[in-house]
Amino acid sequence: MSPRLFWSLLLGVLVLLGIPLTILYLRTHERVTETITLPAQGEAAYNPLYVLGQALRADGIEVHARPRLELQQMALGRHDTVVLLQDSSELPAPVARALLDWAGRGGHLLVRTPPPAEDDAGSTQGPLLDQLGVDSLFQRSECQPFHVQDDPGHVEFCTGRRFTLGFAASAQAERRWGSDHDLVFARLRHGQGRVSVLADMAFMRGEVDSPAARLAAAAGNASDGLHDRAHRDLTRYLLDPNYGKGSVWLVYASRPPSLWARVFYQGWPLWVPLLLAILGWLWGRSQRFGSLLPSPVLERRSLLEHVRASGELLLRFGQGARLYDAVHALFLHRLRLRAPVAAALEGAPREQAIAELLAWPRSRVASALTPPPPHDSSALRERIRLLLQMRSLL
Repeated sequence: MSPRLFWSLLLGVLVLLGIPLTILYLRTHERVTETITLPAQGEAAYNPLYVLGQALRADGIEVHARPRLELQQMALGRHDTVVLLQDSSELPAPVARALLDWAGRGGHLLVRTPPPAEDDAGSTQGPLLDQLGVDSLFQRSECQPFHVQDDPGHVEFCTGRRFTLGFAASAQAERRWGSDHDLVFARLRHGQGRVSVLADMAFMRGEVDSPAARLAAAAGNASDGLHDRAHRDLTRYLLDPNYGKGSVWLVYASRPPSLWARVFYQGWPLWVPLLLAILGWLWGRSQRFGSLLPSPVLERRSLLEHVRASGELLLRFGQGARLYDAVHALFLHRLRLRAPVAAALEGAPREQAIAELLAWPRSRVASALTPPPPHDSSALRERIRLLLQMRSLL
């Protein structure tokens, strides 16, 4: 078969099989578009005001985001705006006074009341709200209707603590919003600047899954932070006094996740196997309860019994002279320590010196220092007894 014919047949087979399969695929499959919301990454994961900052930057406004309020490191301008998402009750009195002094020089401060607690008996609202004349203690949390043209059932401030104004604060109020008994928003004149007090700032947040969003969804009102058009309009209204005149400082009251938190939540595929390996190694090296091997047999003889058995063995094999020599050497060692002059003598003079030293007859000392006959066990015992007695008397 020629190469041209081979490739022609192969192309024809591919066409005959490819066209039916393509028609079958197009008839049995349908293109579907699915939108998947991925978890936030980077700064958006820990800064709830990240979306607000990006929107303000897109509008040409300089934005500074900080995790906590630190006036020494914040160069606040005369017409700047500070959005204080941080709990105002945490601010000490000097910081609150300095912040209000800055607002009195022309700044605009947005502050929220402390979040509601389970037990309000020991709760405080902090010196900042006290100096403004705002009272949020023992106040209720209730949704406030927000009339939107295309969403008649819209509500806001569902998770915040409402507040009331004192006499002096009420006289400085430019705007107020709420019911006849309490408020969810009030804009107060403070020197040359403004202070806006809010019951909650959940609508400014960028995360979709927030307590306010879940509560509003349960009430039949879809809420997703600044992604909602009504929330963008409300935020723009609240930022109005100094909007476009200076910088906006977003104090989002959060911290990036620590290294240990990242290791725990994101590094578990590495540390879990290592932890199991270490636990297994410790289990293998730890002391067991009980023993897998039988206990060793305790020795049934004392040292004296071993010595006696060794002596009897030597006597049985005719090695009594070795026993005598050992006791004789032991006696001579004691004699050198106690009577070195007598130990230096030899033969009869040594026997006479030892007899005078021990007050014994010379014949008895001579008998003890003379080796016994090879196979006379009684003479061996007698001479060993005399040597030990002489040693003890030295």
